[in-house]
Amino acid sequence: MENTGFGKLKISIVGLGVIGGSFAKGLKDVPKAKLYGIDTDENTLAKAKNEGIIDQGFIDPFIPVQESDIIILCIYPKQITDFISKYKDCLKDGVIITDATGIKQGFIEKINPILPPNADFVFGHPMAGREKKGIDFSSGEVFKGANYLIVPNERNKEENINKIEELVKAIGFKKISRISAKRHDEIISYTSQLPHAIAVSLINSDEWEEDMGLFIGDSYRELTRIASINESLWCQLFMGNGENLIHQIDLFQNKLNQLKSCLVNEDEENLIKLFKESSERREKIS
Repeated sequence: MENTGFGKLKISIVGLGVIGGSFAKGLKDVPKAKLYGIDTDENTLAKAKNEGIIDQGFIDPFIPVQESDIIILCIYPKQITDFISKYKDCLKDGVIITDATGIKQGFIEKINPILPPNADFVFGHPMAGREKKGIDFSSGEVFKGANYLIVPNERNKEENINKIEELVKAIGFKKISRISAKRHDEIISYTSQLPHAIAVSLINSDEWEEDMGLFIGDSYRELTRIASINESLWCQLFMGNGENLIHQIDLFQNKLNQLKSCLVNEDEENLIKLFKESSERREKIS
């Protein structure tokens, strides 16, 4: 990998679960960057150290937070607010903080008022991940070619946004876009949260007595893959973006009712139109 300019930096990853572990595995190839891992689980830290994906592990964030030039927060939204509140007074001057949280608007409104002036929080969202929990399911490959969203706000310095863009490019993200917090949450409610809501509802509607494993093919398997869900995290994401998600559920139910109406009325013509519309829309997605 080419020299990306991160050689002298100290980077801390808070939370070495599936996303934090994937960041660590991606960053281990960044030349000479010193990487700290922070986690409440001693076994996770030991595993990360033994596998060589971090240089040093900490349960207590106090020391690494004081030394870090970049802090990547891979913990739940409510935990991030608590983390900033607790450690804001020991942040290194000029530190850049970023996150991997799937909701932004209300979240930013809580973080910025408690953030000290010497710190810059560049809010980010990697559009890649896995349903399983824990470092055992992390992978540096999961970010290769994936999309990454940056949600700037009025506090950010342009050079710090650029630094985060360089960092995520270095670990393999391909398309990096900037978007407002409001628009981010509106679109993510459709592209991320609604699919999870559909998958959960679909698999929870199973009332068959037969062994369903004998009857499923790729369609059911793919549709329900994300129903294996981190319940605590996704509860926070759904509740934190409830208004937008409710709107998307209403739109989806309207479309499902259109399809149902075609069946009730034996309306083959309009059913075919719905199928054609979906095919055309899907083909436009790269």
